[in-house]
Amino acid sequence: MSKLELFGLLVTTAALFGWVSRRWLKLPITIGTMLLTVLGALSLLGVSSRMPAVHTWAMQLVGAFDFENLVLHGMLALLLFAGSFLLELEALAREKLAVTLLSLPGTVISTAATAGLMWWLMPMIGLQPSWMACLFFGALISPTDPIAVLELLRRVGVSSNVQAQLAGESLFNDGVGAVLFIALLDASRGATPTAAEVLGGLALKAGGGLLLGVMLAWMTSAMMRLVDAYQIEILFTIALATAGYAVAERLHVSAPLEAVAAGIALRRFNLNHRHGEIAHESLDRFWEVIDEVQNAVLFVLLGVMILAIPFSRHALESGGLAIIAVTAVRLAVVAAIITIMRTIRPGYLSSIKTLSWGGLRGGLSLALALSVPVQQGRSWILVATYSVVLFSIVVQGGSMDFVVGRKRKRLA
Repeated sequence: MSKLELFGLLVTTAALFGWVSRRWLKLPITIGTMLLTVLGALSLLGVSSRMPAVHTWAMQLVGAFDFENLVLHGMLALLLFAGSFLLELEALAREKLAVTLLSLPGTVISTAATAGLMWWLMPMIGLQPSWMACLFFGALISPTDPIAVLELLRRVGVSSNVQAQLAGESLFNDGVGAVLFIALLDASRGATPTAAEVLGGLALKAGGGLLLGVMLAWMTSAMMRLVDAYQIEILFTIALATAGYAVAERLHVSAPLEAVAAGIALRRFNLNHRHGEIAHESLDRFWEVIDEVQNAVLFVLLGVMILAIPFSRHALESGGLAIIAVTAVRLAVVAAIITIMRTIRPGYLSSIKTLSWGGLRGGLSLALALSVPVQQGRSWILVATYSVVLFSIVVQGGSMDFVVGRKRKRLA
């Protein structure tokens, strides 16, 4: 199957499943699309068990996607830039302390707590993973996925401060999680870093990515100010989103944080760029469309990935334990940080329930899970990660209307 045929199949599937979701199922597009894709993939698994040729075709199809490379070194650049560029800057500025606590110490604590809980729970199902394997799982599953979270926030009405907390955290904590994951990869290969080296690497990669994003955004904004043509402005933003991400990867700084910083900084630098309101409106609409189309395609890919995951009884049981562990740790970490915020700022408004239940996981976690070495328990980690992703998007994402509906009148 050629790349064009593969792309056409993905987009056609996303369009058809999105149409069914909205017209008949009355579900949000991303939730309905992923649910229908999972059901289709499970049906294909059932057929392939009786027809080996179908199984061979399905595995070739999954192999052609190169999910890890497509997400981490392709779609993520545009999705992170779009999400940050469309953020409400005033609300984000008001919540900068909460976002910092949630995305930095919150991610580190969540990684350690999730690893410890899985290491303690797994023997109950007859598995005894290594501490390193549990740390791998904690690092890749702790960051909330910005793609899933931002789509959720556009659909569900939440207060601006809670939206800024959840969106800001999801955009920044993936860079922190990626640095922790890379440090663990190095450690698994024999290069055991000290805590100081990990923190130093985190500061260098994160700081370098943020600085690079701001510098490139300033240069892009200066060029945009010299022309009054929305087509050129759109091209400049695409260049910033893609080339900036590539430069960050080449310089070995955090590319996800570079994309986030570039989107936010460009928005800020262009606030006074008012020579053409049409240009601003066109930019927003363009990136909204890019974001929504890529989301639909990504959730089809997430559903298809079920064909490549090695399910077994122990692996499925580990998935159930992972859902419990990740949900419990998320609630505890969010509650602790919001309690700190309310101590620092009496009367601070937030919603522990909304922040905890709205911390969705998505393609980023699954892409990182595919990078786990085989000898470090990749089999059970893949199943556990997919279980958490499926639960968070379908169950948590699907029930957020109810959660927010109960919280609209009174934040807790």
